[in-house]
Amino acid sequence: MKYGARKNLLEELKPLSFFKKEHIYYLGKNEKSYNLKDKTIDTYISRFLKYKEIIPLKRGVYTSADFYNKNKGDISYLFYLANVLRTPSYISSWTALQYYNLTTESIHTITSITPKVTRSYKTKAGNFIYRSIQKDLFSNFCSKKGEFNFFIASPSKALFDLLYFKTRQFRGIRFENIRAIIEGLRIDIDEMTNTEQKIFFSMIKNYMHYE
Repeated sequence: MKYGARKNLLEELKPLSFFKKEHIYYLGKNEKSYNLKDKTIDTYISRFLKYKEIIPLKRGVYTSADFYNKNKGDISYLFYLANVLRTPSYISSWTALQYYNLTTESIHTITSITPKVTRSYKTKAGNFIYRSIQKDLFSNFCSKKGEFNFFIASPSKALFDLLYFKTRQFRGIRFENIRAIIEGLRIDIDEMTNTEQKIFFSMIKNYMHYE
C-alpha cells in the first residue's frame, strides 16, 4: 500500500515542469487520495532523490527526471527554469547572444540578470548564474511565448549586459573603443539589425554620461 502511494505520488509529479516541496506536501496530505503524514512524505522525497526520480534544482525546488529527459533538448525549457529559479530575472549576456546567433562561442552556463544579489546553481539540468545589476538597468527584455515562456534580453541589451560586467561597468573605457572590444570578443555586431545597433550604442552613451 505504501509503495503504491509513493509510486502514484511520483506519477502526479511527472507531468509538472517544476514543483516545490510544498506542492509535494499538498498532494501527499490530500485526504481524498493519500492522507500521508509529514514524516512519510519526507521519506518519499528522500527516496525520490536517492533513486534519481526527481532532480533538485535548488533548495525545495525540483523537476521530475521523466519531465526533464523529455524536454532537455528544448532550450526554451532550460530558459524557463532559469526564470523560475530566480525571480525576477531574464536571460542575457553570452546566453542570449548565442540564442540570437550573434556569437559562435560554445555556452555551457545559462546567464541571467537580476536586480537581486548574484547567485549561481549547479544542477543536473544545467548550470545557472545570475548577475546582479542596478534596478534602473533591469530593462529592455521581453517575454518569448511558446510551450515554455521565458524572459530574455533584446540583442542590444544582451550585448550591453555582457560588456557591463566584462569591463566592470565600463570603467576606464572610451566610447570610441567599444566596437574594437566587441570584435575582440568575436561577436558579430553587424549581424544585429541597424535598429538594435543604434539602441545598443545609445545605451552605452547614456550610461557613460549617467556615470
